[in-house]
Amino acid sequence: MSRPAPRYDLASIRSDFPILGRTINRHPLVYLDNAASTQKPRAVIDCIRRVYEEEYANVHRGVHTLSQRCTDLFETAREKVQGLLHARHGHEIVFVRGATEAINLVAQTYGRQKVGAGDEILITAMEHHSNIVPWQMLCEQTGAVLKVIPITPTGELRLEGLDALLTERTRLLSVAHMSNALGTINPVETIIARAHAKGIPVLLDGAQSVPHLRVDVQALDCDFYVFSGHKLYGPSGIGVLYGKESLLKAMPPWQGGGDMIRRVTFDRTEYNDLPYKFEAGTPSIADTIALGAAIDYLDGIGLDAIAEHEHGLLRHATEQALEIPGLRIIGTAPQKGAILSFTLDHIHPHDIGTLLDQLGIAIRAGHHCAMPVMDFFEVPATARASFGLYNTYEEVDILMNGIREVIRLFG
Repeated sequence: MSRPAPRYDLASIRSDFPILGRTINRHPLVYLDNAASTQKPRAVIDCIRRVYEEEYANVHRGVHTLSQRCTDLFETAREKVQGLLHARHGHEIVFVRGATEAINLVAQTYGRQKVGAGDEILITAMEHHSNIVPWQMLCEQTGAVLKVIPITPTGELRLEGLDALLTERTRLLSVAHMSNALGTINPVETIIARAHAKGIPVLLDGAQSVPHLRVDVQALDCDFYVFSGHKLYGPSGIGVLYGKESLLKAMPPWQGGGDMIRRVTFDRTEYNDLPYKFEAGTPSIADTIALGAAIDYLDGIGLDAIAEHEHGLLRHATEQALEIPGLRIIGTAPQKGAILSFTLDHIHPHDIGTLLDQLGIAIRAGHHCAMPVMDFFEVPATARASFGLYNTYEEVDILMNGIREVIRLFG
């Protein structure tokens, strides 16, 4: 099996992540839970420390030096996100707590404004709960109907019936760019074009795709795009909603409070310009700035080089997994990100995860906030190994040897 060297110094990169040097249960840590959350490089950790030690003040409101300095750093992070997504304008970037909050924001602003009784929201059968439940809640509030694009046994979307699902009552299509449970990379360019042909806006859930794929929201022509910082080697508690300027301008605020206003009287409130209209209250200042540091870190490596290395890891893991009797890969689409979900005959995924942890191997075991996916494949859960920029071929081998040891222990 070929093991091509990445186009970056992997040993040096691994040394940037302090946690990778620790041991778990007397074994060196093998961290393969990147789809849930990535570890943080020293550049991000040091950025957070520096903000609190040297530069912290509230943003947008002060005339003193620290406030102006912190505001500059905060808005520079917005510019970095704009560059990451290749958005047309910086004010199309709204900071939120994560992809979940971003989807809820769209559902409760654009959705409450545009969706009524008998209207339809279209999602897919491979969505994370964060891209299901907010739309169910909107349907309950408005009398709308939630419709679902089905999937195939390989974990791909059945797009042959898409045009029939896109009706004159469809008000929004919301779809994962990349599935967290299956790794499938969806043909979103095709999906967006077909939706737009009928005047239907599209939201892309990019929580899984942004760390692995180069994203250009202008080229994609999506109407909304969301992601979370903690999956992008940045802090938790910070995320992004991108929206086209024309849509964001027409949407009402979601939350009221400080900084999202221009003038307040007891009779009426005049709201602030974009993006501040959607950023009520004191934001997560240090985490936002550190998200910018994470983007700088990834830019220094190169997303194309990262994707190439992760694809090699996935190919190596898949080749080995197919040789293990009783192992079933869940999600075998030709276009996949670096996610390997699997089951073992007669062994519950929670037992797999627990026993691998005894060997220092961190994977995810459960339904991955994608219960409809588990129902479709008729499994209670899967074990999921997900790879990141710092993982090695040797760690894949350790995982596979660990799986064989689990099988041996269960006889």
